[in-house]
Amino acid sequence: MIIKALVENTSDKLACEHGLSLYIQTGNHRILFDTGASPLFATNARQLGVDLESIGMVVISHGHDDHGGGLKTFFGLNKTAKAYISQHAFGSFYSKHGSQWEYIGLDRDLVGCDRFILVDDALDIDRDLSVFSHVMGERFFPTGNQALFTSAGTSLVLDDFSHEQNLVIRENGRILLVVGCSHRGVVNILESYHQRYGGFPTHVIGGFHLYNHSTGKAEEPETLDGIATYLLSTGADFHTCHCTGEIAYRHLKTRMGQRMGYMSTGMELRI
Repeated sequence: MIIKALVENTSDKLACEHGLSLYIQTGNHRILFDTGASPLFATNARQLGVDLESIGMVVISHGHDDHGGGLKTFFGLNKTAKAYISQHAFGSFYSKHGSQWEYIGLDRDLVGCDRFILVDDALDIDRDLSVFSHVMGERFFPTGNQALFTSAGTSLVLDDFSHEQNLVIRENGRILLVVGCSHRGVVNILESYHQRYGGFPTHVIGGFHLYNHSTGKAEEPETLDGIATYLLSTGADFHTCHCTGEIAYRHLKTRMGQRMGYMSTGMELRI
């Protein structure tokens, strides 16, 4: 299994942006997980030797534009791949910064596109791949969610992230769980995985949303300690990125050692 970070917040090789896009290759599949905020994922894909026309499917983790902003670009380059996306992903989503509101939803021009496969709760795509959402639980719930809203009629309410889904990939005894932002909390996502499938994945990659953009602060050290303890208890190896934040990553790395790594733009990981 090969994972290449096409877009992530940081890089010492390629252009980067606030967003996430991962190319994942297995013996049977070529997958694009999220498309970043812009066409940059496609530029970086060429630099990294990734043929986007060979992609067999796309998985969009949730309805924010830093994860699905490149969808229109992808559909222009690849004429056949279907995109697995939550049926709730085209809601109206907003981020609040002080007194300012910013629309952060997906491009509404794509609503009704026949390239989408709409998912509710969970779907086994085949014997190797599954997606699941509807994660419950409130353990170590990200404080950054307090600045993220969705429309409900004429009002804005806190987002419950029912539009967030996670990807499971199984190959040769390895199980990779791929998360986008872990808005429902990485601990709660892993608990949901355990309840649905039994056991835990062997590897986890993605953003853990441990940096609060509205306050400019990481989660409290006590919270990060609790998350690190739980992650270690699963027996999995972790590579985080994007919305985890530098301070939180360093804290987790100190606690978890070789069990925690970082996936920056241009990086390749083999499992």
